Amino acid sequence: MLLAIAPVGFLPVLLGGHLTANSPTQTAVALAQAPQPAPTGSQPLTLRSDIQEANSKTGVITARGNVQIYYPARQIQATSAQAQYFSRERRIVLTGDVYVLQQGNSLRGENITYLIDEGRFVALPQAPKQVEAIYLLQENTNPSPTPAATPVIPRPVVEPFGQPEFAPANGGAANPAPTNR
Repeated sequence: MLLAIAPVGFLPVLLGGHLTANSPTQTAVALAQAPQPAPTGSQPLTLRSDIQEANSKTGVITARGNVQIYYPARQIQATSAQAQYFSRERRIVLTGDVYVLQQGNSLRGENITYLIDEGRFVALPQAPKQVEAIYLLQENTNPSPTPAATPVIPRPVVEPFGQPEFAPANGGAANPAPTNR
């Protein structure tokens, strides 16, 4: 099995020419190139997979087979069958049994797009299945004070018109028909 690691800091190097990482020699050459200094404010994103391709003309990096993504700056971990990083649009498209974990929240679907600049995920299911999201909800430890409820004082049961035949029978509804004596 081939394992290629391409942090975002190496992406400009990888995108400098067309790279197909499908043999240990090609992967070693790609990773052995001297990394350029990362631009200020850039954060590493680690992409692991069986095969990776980078195309400098399109600015697209494609990873296939056992894809794993680790983006610690946003506490994101993801797995999928394939991932495509569109460097010009700054988006990552994950396809094939996608699982994303971010700060304890998880998302599953067949196709999930991560819009990097917006920090937003768009998930689509495989028909007829559904997307699954599990969110951790924080309990409110300082609830805002609520006004005290006014106590309800039960009223005594009063027989209508003072006659027992109109009184509720066994605590039920009132009997509208008078009984014969």
